[in-house]
Amino acid sequence: MGAAQSFRDMCDRTKNTNVRFSLPAVCVVWQTAMIILFGVFIRYNEESDPHWVEHKKLKNISSDIENDFYFRYPSFQDVHVMIFVGFGFLMTFLKRYSFGGVGFNFLIAAFGLQWALLMQGWFHSLDYTDGKIKIGIENLINADFCVAGCLIAYGALLGKVSPVQLMVLTLFGITLFAVEEYIILNLIHARDAGGSMVIHTFGAYYGLSISWMLYRPNLDQSSRLQGSVYHSDVFATIGTLFLWMFWPSFNSAITDHGDGQHRAVINTYLALASTVLTTVAMSSLFQKHGKLDMVHVQNSTLAGGVAVGTAAEFMLMPYGSLIVGFCCGVISTLGYIYISPFLEKYMKVQDTCGVHNLHAMPGVIGGIVGAITAAAASESVYGHEGLVNTFDFEGAFEKMEPTTQGGHQAGGLCVALIFGIGGGMIVGAILRLPIWGDPADDNCFDDETYWEVPEDEESIPSVLQYNNHMRNKDIADTNFSMEPYPRTRS
Repeated sequence: MGAAQSFRDMCDRTKNTNVRFSLPAVCVVWQTAMIILFGVFIRYNEESDPHWVEHKKLKNISSDIENDFYFRYPSFQDVHVMIFVGFGFLMTFLKRYSFGGVGFNFLIAAFGLQWALLMQGWFHSLDYTDGKIKIGIENLINADFCVAGCLIAYGALLGKVSPVQLMVLTLFGITLFAVEEYIILNLIHARDAGGSMVIHTFGAYYGLSISWMLYRPNLDQSSRLQGSVYHSDVFATIGTLFLWMFWPSFNSAITDHGDGQHRAVINTYLALASTVLTTVAMSSLFQKHGKLDMVHVQNSTLAGGVAVGTAAEFMLMPYGSLIVGFCCGVISTLGYIYISPFLEKYMKVQDTCGVHNLHAMPGVIGGIVGAITAAAASESVYGHEGLVNTFDFEGAFEKMEPTTQGGHQAGGLCVALIFGIGGGMIVGAILRLPIWGDPADDNCFDDETYWEVPEDEESIPSVLQYNNHMRNKDIADTNFSMEPYPRTRS
């Protein structure tokens, strides 16, 4: 922490530099780079290439319906809506930062998915015969997953950073994500269908670590803008409902065909339902006069979907999913009431959206649940073939035992934490450099810093509207007042 503070002080002493990276230049340069890299590396895979007809004959495939597109595309649609609508509108709760919440979400997601196709492609889809990355519908889903980690990190920094800083955060976040995902899924051989570890734990601690590095001691200068208003909370709840409805697709999108995907949907569905009831109960119990807090309803109701992600395709059992949802509803709601204020006051972590309560703690819980569930797996419950298919006990891992798999799951959680915290501190140090044009303390949480904002409706003089009979009366009175003096008057 001492080294980090020294770096902060050094950056503060150089705040007067005139060197700044502008948003148009960054967008144009990076999009040009994407075009060049895509031209060099990215190609269609065998299921999206015109040679699919020949591939069908070679593999004795009888129908186009066996193309993975028809199986994966419905899930891709749901995940895509979650990324752009769900996450975007969830961040519109601030009274004067709705444009930034949904607009910058749009920006970094569109940039991030391009970079993710490249980074994940080099690790997972590289064809060594020609050195090209072959992409299909599953690559698009995985790219959205990759972007989700950066959007979670954005939630911790909402309103406090510039769009250029967000682009840098995404560039490094996608890179770190691709590396930790490869280590966890391929080298350690952990299973994480819904990304409790790979997406949520990494993304949340990545954002929280950056927030700690970018700590603003004078953020109270913008305190008047940190709250919500009635309509902004309604818009944010739209994001909540989209996320809540489509989360079963998120957790099951890339699972194996058949029972694994079916089981993942059921487990997520039940965990989410349980979390809603628990969140409402806890919110009412701990708020004054037994009233509900919309912050809890917007966020904690989703925590069950996060926590069940790793074990979504395991034999968690329906009652187990309800237990996970119940526990997360309690922990996440209490996190907003007690832990978030503690983190800001004593740990210097200013977490705008409360990602620690929605993603970090439930993500860790999900990793632990996954490790326990994997270690407790048995052939009597799964069957031999079911055990092999669920945990991918093939090739180099053919002789792996479930208890060993449980240890590998725990190892995957540790890697996600290390990459999230360590990577966040490094990227946070880079973002402290005074070249990114971050907003001043008294300009945070305000769209006017980066957006053309229309005038408030309240500032426009109101025009009285009358009913028909009143309008007619008004016209009659006007006509009378305009009538000249009586003609009989001399």
